[in-house]
Amino acid sequence: MKIAVVGATGMVGSVMLKVLAERNFPITELIPVASPKSVGKQIVFNDKSFSVVALQTAVDMTPDIAIFSAGGDTSLEWAPKFAAAGTTVIDNSSAWRMNPNNKLVVPEINANVLTAEDKIIANPNCSTIQLVMVMNPLHQKYKIKRTVISTYQSITGTGVKAVEQLANERAGTEGEMAYPYAIDKNCIPHCDVFEDNGYTKEELKLMNEPKKIMGDDSIKLSATAVRVPVVGGHSESVNIEFENDFDLAEVRKILHETDGITLQDNTDTNTYPMPLYAEGKDDVFVGRIRRDESQANTLNLWIVTDNLRKGAATNAVQIGEYLVEHKLV
Repeated sequence: MKIAVVGATGMVGSVMLKVLAERNFPITELIPVASPKSVGKQIVFNDKSFSVVALQTAVDMTPDIAIFSAGGDTSLEWAPKFAAAGTTVIDNSSAWRMNPNNKLVVPEINANVLTAEDKIIANPNCSTIQLVMVMNPLHQKYKIKRTVISTYQSITGTGVKAVEQLANERAGTEGEMAYPYAIDKNCIPHCDVFEDNGYTKEELKLMNEPKKIMGDDSIKLSATAVRVPVVGGHSESVNIEFENDFDLAEVRKILHETDGITLQDNTDTNTYPMPLYAEGKDDVFVGRIRRDESQANTLNLWIVTDNLRKGAATNAVQIGEYLVEHKLV
């Protein structure tokens, strides 16, 4: 397996390399790829040093799989070039997610839609992944009518520049700003750019992507996405209205038995998900499970995930593992 990681020197790219190593992905040749300014830099992977190469060089090397985390513009231009060379692309940007010709995949939910003909596969938005991991098993049992999501998103979702802004603010030093306002001691209700309808692109991703992943356009979703001064992961307060009534003990049992989910739901011991403890882990953590007493058949819960791992790198690597296991590459 020749594996290219496009955006290998970035925040998500570095986590992808870490996850590939941790999961013993069957790599015979690693091809780290980055922008021209990073070409020639050395990347250490499994105690070996590899030189960063340019995109065209990587295309010419015809990797079996290329995992992209280099932004939408790069994906739109280069993913088709890799695909034309016979490489299967797993793309972490939003470029291909809602394209009807590209699959949008969370392996625990819908990896079975993949075929050898799928040469550009979309990795969902980080906030979407943790949401659908919880929604899907409950939808199978009770059928979801409507979901309302409020997010509390880590600055790591913005990138290195945002992490540096927070560090500078806490140190009292001037520096480059990733956000239009201070993020320390603040919450900014502005993730990605605003659209004409008043929602941000991040909110629209949460409202559109789950329908495609779960294969059900009847589900109604509404979202508010907020950036908070947190490093460890994204948190979501989620309100789900079902067509059918539910039993709370059964809800907890379903989630506890779902692969990739860790149930943390005991208020007697103050046990609930927090980004402080989700950081560096691959599971989706869910807790604060309780009935919405203002409306029938409606559930409240709290979901936390490390957005750089299951929300990005781990999910992409899991897609790659499925492709290899089922001989689709």
